[in-house]
Amino acid sequence: MNETDLEERIIATHTQSPPAPKQLLELIVQSLDDDKAIDIVDIDLAGKSTIADAMVVASGASVRQVGAMAEHLRERLKATGVKGVSIEGAKNCDWVLIDAGDIIVHLFRPEVRDFYNIEKLWSEALPEPCDLNAAQS
Repeated sequence: MNETDLEERIIATHTQSPPAPKQLLELIVQSLDDDKAIDIVDIDLAGKSTIADAMVVASGASVRQVGAMAEHLRERLKATGVKGVSIEGAKNCDWVLIDAGDIIVHLFRPEVRDFYNIEKLWSEALPEPCDLNAAQS
């Protein structure tokens, strides 16, 4: 076995697989909590939407805090093997959207969060699970 084959074999055995959606949600909430995010809310989207399994909404007290939370979260996601994380809104940091695949994260300044009221929007837009037996009676 030559040196290149050995390096590729070592890399292949040490490549980290991305966390499952539940662990990813826990990692995101923990990261935001560590950064002192305000009012962290997670919204279950599993079986209700095809865009993601969950959505997390949180606030930061200032644009600096929102930006720092987004950057720290990006670093943590990358360190755990999550690939293809995209971030929008990091230039102004009024509202930063992080697409981590199975989880979508919205980070706001409080007044921007109040204005858009995204939690209410999604709670009203999501269909409630229905009981087929009750619907047929």
